[in-house]
Amino acid sequence: MIQVFIIEDEIKTARYIASLVQETEGFSVAGVAGSVKSAVAWLQTNAVPQLIISDIKLGDGTGFDVIKATEVKTPVIFCTAYNQYAINAFEVNGIDYLLKPVDQQKLQLTLQKFLDMKLLFHPNESYPQRLETAMESINKTHKTTLLIHHRERIIPLKLSEVVYIQSENGILTLHTLYSRYHATHTLEEMEQMVDPDVFFQANRQVIVNKQFISSVEHYFSRRLLVHISDAAHTEIIVSKARVQQFLAWLKQ
Repeated sequence: MIQVFIIEDEIKTARYIASLVQETEGFSVAGVAGSVKSAVAWLQTNAVPQLIISDIKLGDGTGFDVIKATEVKTPVIFCTAYNQYAINAFEVNGIDYLLKPVDQQKLQLTLQKFLDMKLLFHPNESYPQRLETAMESINKTHKTTLLIHHRERIIPLKLSEVVYIQSENGILTLHTLYSRYHATHTLEEMEQMVDPDVFFQANRQVIVNKQFISSVEHYFSRRLLVHISDAAHTEIIVSKARVQQFLAWLKQ
């Protein structure tokens, strides 16, 4: 779980950002401070957070003052109503710069960006190791075809033809418009194989192909119901924890 520390002097905005963080899978709020003084005190007496979301102009200084005073190396997402500080933000661990009012989808995308960066760079790696990791990531290509063993035959199945992938009772099934195929992979393995711009894991059992989504509607308990354009008129539920990431992905 990524622990996030929020520095924001507007109480309403701080609560709003905190709620967005809490709603994002894999993130939780470690603490909130409304001034340079309280933020410095919090960082000096608590475990170093893995991510900071900070306003720039505070009542007793700036978010930059907090970073300089504590010498924290934690990545920072800066949120402010003033765009003239953008260059400064990237000089003090800034990984993104969001203008107020904070857009929900933009913040969700930035949090996902942080996760991607965290996976790419590991704190225990030396610079050459990080460079090698980055090159491997750049050179990595997602599968376009999967070899399926079906009725004593081996079928090269194009993943672009897969409408959705479902894991049920330990069996992984790839659904196309006209057939179903079983694979020996796990859902987690499949998620790593497919193109994340095309496929999204809607819940713990299903990965859906964007190309076959006909519409989306709100569902019970703040979830979403996805309608698929196949013969069975399949409906897939997006879990509450994944809703914001799903909408951001769908918008891309």
